[in-house]
Amino acid sequence: MKKIFLLAASLLLSLASRSGSEALAQNSGLTLENITAGAYYPQYVYGVNPMLDGESYTQLSPDSKRIVRRSFKDGRELGTLFDVETARGNVKLSAIDGYILSPDERRILLRTRTEMIYRRSYTAVYYIYDVEQKRFEPLSDGGPQQAPRFSPDGTTVAFAREGNLFLVKLLFGNAEVQVTKDGKRGSVLNGIPDWVYEEEFSTNCSFDFSADSQMLAWVRYDESEVPLYPIQMYKGAAPVLEANDEYPGEFRYKYPVAGAKNSTVCVMTYDVKNRVTRTLKLPLDADGYVPRIQFTPEADKLAVVTLNRHQNRMDIYLANPRSTECKLIVREENERYIGEQAYGSLKFYGNHFAYLSDRSGFRHIYWYNLNGTLERQVTKGDFDVSDFYGYDAKADRFYFASHEESPLRTAVYSIDSKGRSRKLSTETGTNQATFSTSLKYFLNVYSSAQQPPVTTLRQASDGKLLTTMLDNEELKQKVTPLLARKELFSLRTADGVELNGWMVKPRDFDPQKKYPVIMYQYSGPGSQEVKDSWNMGFYPGAVFESYMADRGFIYVCVDGRGTGARGADFEKCTYMKLGEIESHDQVEVALWLGRQPYVDKDRIGIWGWSFGGFNTLMSMSEGRGVFRAGVAVAAPTNWKYYDTVYTERYMRTPKENPDGYATNPIQRAPQLSGDLLLIHGTADDNVHFRNFTEVSEAYVQNGKLFRQQVYTNRNHFINGGQTRLHLFRTISDYFVEKLK
Repeated sequence: MKKIFLLAASLLLSLASRSGSEALAQNSGLTLENITAGAYYPQYVYGVNPMLDGESYTQLSPDSKRIVRRSFKDGRELGTLFDVETARGNVKLSAIDGYILSPDERRILLRTRTEMIYRRSYTAVYYIYDVEQKRFEPLSDGGPQQAPRFSPDGTTVAFAREGNLFLVKLLFGNAEVQVTKDGKRGSVLNGIPDWVYEEEFSTNCSFDFSADSQMLAWVRYDESEVPLYPIQMYKGAAPVLEANDEYPGEFRYKYPVAGAKNSTVCVMTYDVKNRVTRTLKLPLDADGYVPRIQFTPEADKLAVVTLNRHQNRMDIYLANPRSTECKLIVREENERYIGEQAYGSLKFYGNHFAYLSDRSGFRHIYWYNLNGTLERQVTKGDFDVSDFYGYDAKADRFYFASHEESPLRTAVYSIDSKGRSRKLSTETGTNQATFSTSLKYFLNVYSSAQQPPVTTLRQASDGKLLTTMLDNEELKQKVTPLLARKELFSLRTADGVELNGWMVKPRDFDPQKKYPVIMYQYSGPGSQEVKDSWNMGFYPGAVFESYMADRGFIYVCVDGRGTGARGADFEKCTYMKLGEIESHDQVEVALWLGRQPYVDKDRIGIWGWSFGGFNTLMSMSEGRGVFRAGVAVAAPTNWKYYDTVYTERYMRTPKENPDGYATNPIQRAPQLSGDLLLIHGTADDNVHFRNFTEVSEAYVQNGKLFRQQVYTNRNHFINGGQTRLHLFRTISDYFVEKLK
């Protein structure tokens, strides 16, 4: 009876504490309903597309009914290129989903009826709109299209459908020509990347026109030997899949897990006039990758970027699309790996090109001629360049963003051929730019931990402010009084490693009290969660973290080793052993926090999503038992279950690196310490549900009690209907239950 009484008393105290913290959270005005519905999202100037004149840009109106032209100098509206009310066609358009301007800006491809495939790919029904005539007509009557692209002279449109490429010749009555005929999903894809290329090389289109519009080049993916992965689909809700009412359905797609067979790729060309198809004599490894192809300003030079399977050797070839001969002009090798920033930043200018490389130990801009001769390293120093925006040949100036001031901050700069740099952004925090085609102006988005995004138009020569387009002042006035105390800090671990972090404290923080702590992290290679930006936290402005602070928690995020903006050695030290150092550092952070006078060392929790979920499990089973509770969302639990490109970039194959792969949450299951909540979506096409089932079974067989939450038919983002609200209620209530 005594035990029952004590249990009941404890439960009443817990409920009282919980109701009090919930009341404070509600009184703050922050609610999970509003947070997950995006009520505190800042405003942005979306969809800025610079125009040829270098003085203006186009933008889709907020109601998606018009394409307007605006001034780069002051943002004022200069005219309308398209309006659903005045456009004439054989169907009535109520709105459009997006658009593509032709190079001469006389025609526009209007995107409608968009259907997503994976993260970046989609099909849509496109219409060709004549700006002068204000008329539109279907691009094709053969079914939805994918990734359409204008030829440089604006007279031809290439697109993909069901794995094949097609051309529509606008000067010949929109005559449609089928370029390839061997395409079939699950077998051969022409010009459209397969799942792993799209996901890990960040692309949804793999074809391009030559500068004279006479040649089309594309990557052909033969995925016939890539293993199929099945995902069971249920009836569910929001949306309801009625076809699965009696028996579950199944979605099957090609997904190569680490060490498995990838698509076999080659690069092909097509002579538009003579209708001749050729295959380049590309000296590609049998298991190599082609992450990018791009025609240079010279019509007979196609740049082809290749990677070996280890992704530590990048070759840039110049290929003749007619002779099919390929000349190697640059080979870059790295003892560990070459990241996406290299081929993702590649830009051509006349007879030169530039891209980002971390060969010096930090990521910088390198300038080559088309013979492959390095003419100079453009930027230098112990800092990373985060973005390369472009090169102005007339002024001989490069425009870029970097972390020169601090890994936590980003500023926009220009630099000339003599190495004289000029800072163009004036505010301290995080700055991102979109430049006009003339590189005369740029749109700058600035924010900091305390300041919501401010969008300005600036002069590129000296950064002079021309006008402020959006300042989010209304949001600032609305949300700032509701937010908890946000602070940036650094700490030194017992290993002597200095790490950066942010901390969110309750508004009524009392340094004499001891608070429970929730640690949030992502920790993936090259990622960065800790920066002086409004995007601090899971939702902008750290509103979820503030909501939890109002429930009596301190919220902390620290970027451990392996994360970005601090040079190659800091980022790549986790090579071949993902999770080992990252989890060690999070435990070190927890130990450091436990020594602070305002922290209860026995009430520290940790959580994360995706790689952050993986590292949550790794940290809770690291061996030192510092975490009272944790939540792992959509977590990879053994890297042999994840895809080839991402996993092998950092781990090589399971056969080559058995010890590295063996360091995982499943193997560490016997060491799991603390209360755990596992969360996953059954239709996750990225981190498959099997990761959840296998690690949960390991915990069961090792006698580890845990809780789980499964979301029916949800992918890696776990949203739709009331799902995201339910998810964050589950996470927040779990930490209240376990840490309060």
